[in-house]
Amino acid sequence: MSTERSAAPFDPAAVPIKDASTVLLIRDSDRGVEVFLQRRVVGMDFAGGMTVFPGGGVDPSDSAASVRWAGPPVAWWAERFGTTEARAQALVLAAVRETFEECGLLLAGPTEDTVVADTTPYAQARRRLEARELSFGDFLEAEGLAVRTDLLRPRANWITPLGERRRYDTHFFVAAMPEGQHADGDTSEAEHVQWRTATEALEDWKSGASILLPPTWAQLTSLTGYASIADALADEVVIEPILPIMSRNDDGQIHISFVDDEGYYTGGPHPWASRTDV
Repeated sequence: MSTERSAAPFDPAAVPIKDASTVLLIRDSDRGVEVFLQRRVVGMDFAGGMTVFPGGGVDPSDSAASVRWAGPPVAWWAERFGTTEARAQALVLAAVRETFEECGLLLAGPTEDTVVADTTPYAQARRRLEARELSFGDFLEAEGLAVRTDLLRPRANWITPLGERRRYDTHFFVAAMPEGQHADGDTSEAEHVQWRTATEALEDWKSGASILLPPTWAQLTSLTGYASIADALADEVVIEPILPIMSRNDDGQIHISFVDDEGYYTGGPHPWASRTDV
């Protein structure tokens, strides 16, 4: 008689929702406003092969850190995101930390009105941060750096739909590219990085050259309305949590519904085209 136990059935409601931060890193160019994009490594547990913005999960140390804070205070961020001050701090610090880990860009400076011009001296610390051998708060304190939250603006809040095996409550930020710094692809999570205007990125998607998740598509679409970084940072977007609904079509394929989703499904490829595991 077999002693093997069958796997427990998947319970969508039991999947924990983790906080995450994502950053639309933008710069002005002759072609318009460009945004930094990464194509994640195929096979990753979440969004493998997708074209995304830099970002990742909030670390417990992000909420506990004591850091020098330049720009809008924590209370302002908490109000804009409709959350507690502790959580708001964690989300902002995660945004700055993930941008540094994944792109080598550091939204911080030795004073409240300066920003690091060269991040090369922090290369070893970057690796230690990525390996979780060093907390971001300890790094900033050791280097005498203040977080430049004035270089960031709140942008959106998307929650992974019920039914996915990994769920995130992701807060999106838009950030100005620090002058003198260079964004790279020196991260194990990305196989390709590039600067593209939002229009170019959407054309890539429509041609089948990339795959976009709904939040990425929505944010790229919104970026097409700005002529400069100044315009994007000046836009006081109202942050309303967006929770898409996962369902199954009559043909058995998964469908993700959200407000104004028509353009998404009539444009380029989406990651649920052949999935039936809902």
